Amino acid sequence: MYNLEITNLAKKYENFALKNLNIKLKAGKIIGLIGENGSGKTTTIKAILNLIKIDDGTIKIFEKNNNLLTKNDKEQLGVVLDDSFFCNLYKIADINKVMKNIYTSWNEKQFYQYINEFKVPIDKMYKEFSSGTKMKVKLICAICHNSKLLILDEATNGLDPIIRYDILNLFTKFVANKKNSILISTHITTDLEHIADEIIFINEGKIILDKDMNYLQEHYGLVKCSKEDFKKINQDDYFKNLKYKDECWVLIENKKLFANNYPKLNINIPSIEELMLLFIKGE
Repeated sequence: MYNLEITNLAKKYENFALKNLNIKLKAGKIIGLIGENGSGKTTTIKAILNLIKIDDGTIKIFEKNNNLLTKNDKEQLGVVLDDSFFCNLYKIADINKVMKNIYTSWNEKQFYQYINEFKVPIDKMYKEFSSGTKMKVKLICAICHNSKLLILDEATNGLDPIIRYDILNLFTKFVANKKNSILISTHITTDLEHIADEIIFINEGKIILDKDMNYLQEHYGLVKCSKEDFKKINQDDYFKNLKYKDECWVLIENKKLFANNYPKLNINIPSIEELMLLFIKGE
C-alpha cells in the first residue's frame, strides 16, 4: 500500500515550475526530500497538503485524491511546518486541551508519555521553550492523533545533535509497525543517512535523483584523486566529476567495475551532501 502517491505533478509560477514529479511512498518507509533552496521541496509539500492548486497530475493520500479526504483521513495525517501555530502563552496542559478538542482520535496518554520521555517542561509557557523543545512538541502533536503519514518540512533544522538524535529515534519508532510513513524535507542531509529508505533529489522543479538508500551505498562511489590520476580515468567510467580545491572528485555508479579498472584508486561511499554537490556543480 502507498500512503502517498504523486503522479506527474506540475505547478507553474512566473519564474518557477514543478515538472512532472512522481513520488511513491510505501507504508513503513521514510523518504528524504532534498534540494537547494527554491528547488521545489516546499511547493511539493504545499501541493500534497492541498494548500495550492496544481496545474496537472494527481496526488493520492491513503489511496484517495488529496482533495477528497474525509475528516477521519485527515486525522491520520501529521504535519510539521515552520510555524507551529501554538499560542506563546500556552503550557503543555493547554496544548493538550486544544488538540483534544480538534482531533477525535487524540491520544492524551501517548502525548504525556512522549512529553515525559523527551523531558518537556510542563510548567513553562511555549514561548519559553528552546527551538529544540518547540520542535519536539510539534512532532509529538503530529504523531499523537492516530497519524499514519507524517509530512515534515525542515523538522530538524537548527537543532543540536542530541535533540536531533532523540527526534530521529522517534521517527524510526514511528515507522517500525510497517504501516506508517514519513516524507521529510531537510537541509541536514546527514540525518537522512541514518533514517531514510529512499532519497529524492529535486533541482529546479525536477527530480534528478530517486534511489533507495541501499542502492546508493552499494553502487555509488566517490573517488578523490589528483589531477594527474584523473587524466587516466576513461570518461565512460564515471558519472560526474568536480574540481574541488587541489583534488578531483569523481562520482561513479558501478564500484566493482571501477575497482577492477583502477585498483590503485580508493573508492568511498559518498555522503548525500557530496552527491548533491556533484549533481549540481559537477560536469
